[in-house]
Amino acid sequence: MTTESHARKRDAAATKAALLDAAQELFAERGFDRTTVRDIAGHAGANQALLFRYFGSKEALFEAVMTRGCYVRLDATPPERLFAETLRGLLDDDSERRDRSLETYLRSTGNDAAGAALREQLGDAYGQALASLTDEPDAALRADLALAWLLGIGLVRAVTRKDPLASASADDVARLTGPAIRTLLARSE
Repeated sequence: MTTESHARKRDAAATKAALLDAAQELFAERGFDRTTVRDIAGHAGANQALLFRYFGSKEALFEAVMTRGCYVRLDATPPERLFAETLRGLLDDDSERRDRSLETYLRSTGNDAAGAALREQLGDAYGQALASLTDEPDAALRADLALAWLLGIGLVRAVTRKDPLASASADDVARLTGPAIRTLLARSE
């Protein structure tokens, strides 16, 4: 047993964080169905029993991984900057800073339980924040269109890797999408 795993054994917060980090990485690479509890625990250097102790189930761990950064972003970002900040997180070339939640979501959509939790919680939260930007009667539809654009950009960029979008700079993508999103979510005058 290494010193690091021995120290973490006595530190519940560190072990929980290690499990979240490992799950985040593996879910993004493999998706929900192809990632096992054993894989996550092994990658985190923890016992599988601790995963169940801290999260209750693989589904609950998946939900914790997906909501981890999303609610932080929602709380820290004004609605008028939410689309741009989320887009930048998806496009960031630095693998340490890049938000891989969309990759995780796209690779896990075949699992009904995993997808349902995300659609209900994150979709509603992001949708409400974006819908608050416009006073149009179809604000919810406009917000969903903005979210669909994010999903599509993420799909082409991270999963299918189709050029020219896959290799476009984050600045270029933001420059081209910004005016359309501002128009879509503008208030009537």
